[in-house]
Amino acid sequence: MNEIEEFKDECKQRTKDNEKNTSFKNAAHAFSVESVKPKYSYNFSWMGRPIIQYPQDIIAMQEIIWDIKPDLIIEAGIAHGGSLIYYASILELLSISELSEGSVLAVDIDIREHNRKEIESHPMSKRIEMIQGSSVSPEIIAEIKKKAAGKNKVLVLLDSNHTHQHVLEELVAYAPLVSKGSYCVVFDTFIEDMPDGSYPDRPWSQGDNPKTAVWKYLETHPEFEIDKSIQNKLLITVCPDGYLKKIG
Repeated sequence: MNEIEEFKDECKQRTKDNEKNTSFKNAAHAFSVESVKPKYSYNFSWMGRPIIQYPQDIIAMQEIIWDIKPDLIIEAGIAHGGSLIYYASILELLSISELSEGSVLAVDIDIREHNRKEIESHPMSKRIEMIQGSSVSPEIIAEIKKKAAGKNKVLVLLDSNHTHQHVLEELVAYAPLVSKGSYCVVFDTFIEDMPDGSYPDRPWSQGDNPKTAVWKYLETHPEFEIDKSIQNKLLITVCPDGYLKKIG
């Protein structure tokens, strides 16, 4: 075994060890709980646009995109557009070495005009297309399916309304578009793990959130499995049980 492979194996072993490291996992969970109160994830940006994600998940997404090399990334949820800019920038880097022409297709029920202007004027906008409308409306689903037709490697990211029913409908609509070996990443599954009442001004809570939707979806879709290696590596993540790999 050469030194490169040896280092990779050491990383895999450390990740496996994390799963059994109760004190480490408890510390990470405590951080996650405390981080929700001051809106920790709202403090970061990517290439000038707010990206409302945890740094750990940002890195994980870079690893996935670099490995999968998707020619289409579908994301439900836009907000300030930082994540779209981020994904487009990784695709841009891929284009240098892989001659890839990957793009990002995003949908949101309300694309605020000031955010739209900032996204459309950004250098990475050339790889981004936005659709305004509900991600679970039949018309929007049909439009996205049409745009995904013929793509070889599709990555799906769900980060819009976080209620159980909405996410489950998104999974039913968009998870089938995921290419074998690629991922459907469901964000904010950690809502299930937060203390009850952590989101008093939102329609989601324990028992009604993306993680419960993932569990329900997986009951009848064995072609997907939870990639535990990612959450065991990150420990601090908004997506526990949310990194779904298509294996069949």
